Amino acid sequence: MHKYDLIFASVGSLMSILFFILVNYLTSPSHIWFIYPVFFLLLWPVSVYFIKKREYKIHSLCISIIIILYLFITNFLYSPSHPWALYAFYPFIWWPIMLIFENARKTVSLGLIGSFITIMYYSILNMAISPGYPWAIYPSFIVLWWPLVLYHVKSNKFFQFSILASLYISIFFILVNMVSSPNEIWAVYPIFMVLWWPLSMYYYYFKRKESIR
Repeated sequence: MHKYDLIFASVGSLMSILFFILVNYLTSPSHIWFIYPVFFLLLWPVSVYFIKKREYKIHSLCISIIIILYLFITNFLYSPSHPWALYAFYPFIWWPIMLIFENARKTVSLGLIGSFITIMYYSILNMAISPGYPWAIYPSFIVLWWPLVLYHVKSNKFFQFSILASLYISIFFILVNMVSSPNEIWAVYPIFMVLWWPLSMYYYYFKRKESIR
């Protein structure tokens, strides 16, 4: 039955790809649009094959390669003047990496290394391609949660996490306020809301200690 699943997926995908190529050529040969359905159709037999064999690491690698190729081909065909694929393809590299290094993916050291590489990558892109606005602070803010969460969860320091996380979020909003709209101070509003997190944790911590007594 598994064999027929793969045959059905492969034949169905191939027939559909040929159909879309033919329709594209007959109706609008000046506009190459068949690559969009072909991209999704290629994922079908590849996923069926590797998932049936439980080869999840190879599956993630193959799917990542297909997605990256799709992004770069689309970028080259429709907007070659702006290499936006360089922004989009990077997260897909981490999918197979995280599966290959499954024993290390929950360690703080890998989180720090991955965060540093990600910050450097997008900072270089920011400076080289679009230096007008420091947008690299946004992916940097997101990726630094990785080691921050891992460290405090492993050490069971949830109250300390609420303090550091609130400070981190506050610094982020202050930076965004400074670079986006320095003439208007709006960062105080989200910071005020964030401060309730450590305050509620503090109240819960001491209430629990009193109940234990």
